[in-house]
Formats: sequence, structure tokens, C-alpha cells
Amino acid sequence: QAQFVESGGGLVQPGGSLRLSCVASGFGLGDFAIGWFRQAPGKEREGIGCISGDDGSTWYADSVKGRFTISRDNAESTAYLQMNNLKVEDTAIYSCSNAAPACSGTIGDYWGQGTQVTVSS
Repeated sequence: QAQFVESGGGLVQPGGSLRLSCVASGFGLGDFAIGWFRQAPGKEREGIGCISGDDGSTWYADSVKGRFTISRDNAESTAYLQMNNLKVEDTAIYSCSNAAPACSGTIGDYWGQGTQVTVSS
């Protein structure tokens, strides 16, 4: 069954860092654009960034620009989300998908279950 599997979430203090992983299971990343999304309690899911499947270019939402970095390793079928200087408002369930039209590349419709990130002192 093709899907993404996220990991790396947890509890971190404000100002701390986490790196999330997104592993493609049952298929390769190929030239899929990969997006990262988050959903906080009581809020709609928002796209926070993506990486293209062709030239590796990236796009970030203003809320995370300068603090978060997306990368990918096709050989490992894995995309990453490095999160630095985390804020309380970054608390959410983070998930990845190849349904990422904000970045160039092939578009799919696979999603992961998500991983919880909690920023609290």
C-alpha cells in the first residue's frame, strides 16, 4: 500500500529544534513535488512549504519562512522538514504529501498519518 510515513515529532521548548522525516512507502519519490502541511487544534490544515520534484526549488509560507527548511533524498525515498526556533504557535500535527501544487513536479494524492509536534515550556 503506497503511503507516506512521518516521524520525528515530539515535545520541545520554545526556541528549540526538531527534524521531521517523511518516508515514501511502496513507491519512490521520483519527480513528485513533496509538501509539508500542519493542522492545529480547531484550525484548518495549512500548507507550510514544499520542494519541487525537478529542480529542488522550495516554497515556504510566511509563518515559517527563515525558520523551517525542506529537503529531500530520493535515494532514501525520504523528505525532511528541519524546524528551528520553534514557537508555541507551531504546535500542530505535521504531515507530508505529494499533493503539493505550489511546487513544480508530478502531483499525486498520497498522504501520511502525521506526527505531533508540541512546543511548550
